[in-house]
Amino acid sequence: MPVELVIFDCDGVLVDSERLSVRVEAATITELGWPLTEAEVAERFMGRPDGHMRAAIRARLGPALPPDWEALLARRYREAFEAELAPVPGVLEALERITTPTCVASSGTHDKLRYTLGRTGLYERFAGRVFSGTEVANGKPAPDLFLHAAERMGARPEACAVVEDSVYGLQAARAAGMRAFAYAGGGLIPRARLEGAGAVVFTDMRTLPELLEHMVLDRWKSSP
Repeated sequence: MPVELVIFDCDGVLVDSERLSVRVEAATITELGWPLTEAEVAERFMGRPDGHMRAAIRARLGPALPPDWEALLARRYREAFEAELAPVPGVLEALERITTPTCVASSGTHDKLRYTLGRTGLYERFAGRVFSGTEVANGKPAPDLFLHAAERMGARPEACAVVEDSVYGLQAARAAGMRAFAYAGGGLIPRARLEGAGAVVFTDMRTLPELLEHMVLDRWKSSP
């Protein structure tokens, strides 16, 4: 069965923002009083809605948090993105060669998606086909967002392929009954963790079109 729809996560898959975000988060959370390495931040929070991380910070630090800590975090994200944000290496070439319908389904808000995709010149490629975790009741690792995207795009879940870079995102794809591809080029999540989430792991985005073309659906059918 051919792939009917390719669903892309945004951060770390289309735009090279995860490494910047994780760097900012590790430094800022540590400064606030909760020492976390970049690897620990990636393991705990990467792929989850922003509210999940913020709730965890509040639960851990509580009254010790300064009143402007969220504004501080937002400012540091923006500074890092304005200085360094770029498309994921090879993704422009891959998108040019993928003929299957595509869309974006990300835990981020629509405002964030417009900013990051727009800043990297990718927003127009997906205009009208961008879905946010704010549109569904449950964020990743629940399957809601990917099922929502498939429904809106008129595709059967079992004929969808999801391109992710986080364990939580891959778990959401598998729970939705979709084929899961994990881009490991960012190096934030160990390859074994991505493979353990039931994904086809690859490190060069330029190889994605061939992976999509040759993937056999039955091999990756499983119960959530």
